[in-house]
Amino acid sequence: MSVIQQNLEKLTVVAGVATAAVTSTATSSAIDLLEYDGDVMLILDSAAGGGSSPTLDIKLTESDETGGTYTDLSGATFTQVTGSASMQTLAINKDSSKRFIKIVQTIGGSSPTFTFSINLIGLKKYG
Repeated sequence: MSVIQQNLEKLTVVAGVATAAVTSTATSSAIDLLEYDGDVMLILDSAAGGGSSPTLDIKLTESDETGGTYTDLSGATFTQVTGSASMQTLAINKDSSKRFIKIVQTIGGSSPTFTFSINLIGLKKYG
């Protein structure tokens, strides 16, 4: 088996935010990065926003403890989504961040609604 095949078998996909129609600001549960190696990638897949002047802003926060105080993870922000569909990726080096991350989704506008998901893809350290 080649090195690439061995690594692909360790690749894990985690739903950071499950696909749903969202109408208000929310924060995800904590995601533990301890078992991952190197970079992890987050993929945002959003339909066009509904309502009047809808906006969706998504950033990552980090903490050393799952229930600790979370602060913004530097440079870990998706481009704002508005009235058009959007597919974006965001890579973070888990070795340069704290152990736990959360996904903060801020929705604005008049009667805004967004249907989207955010998935995390990473390589597990151990098979």
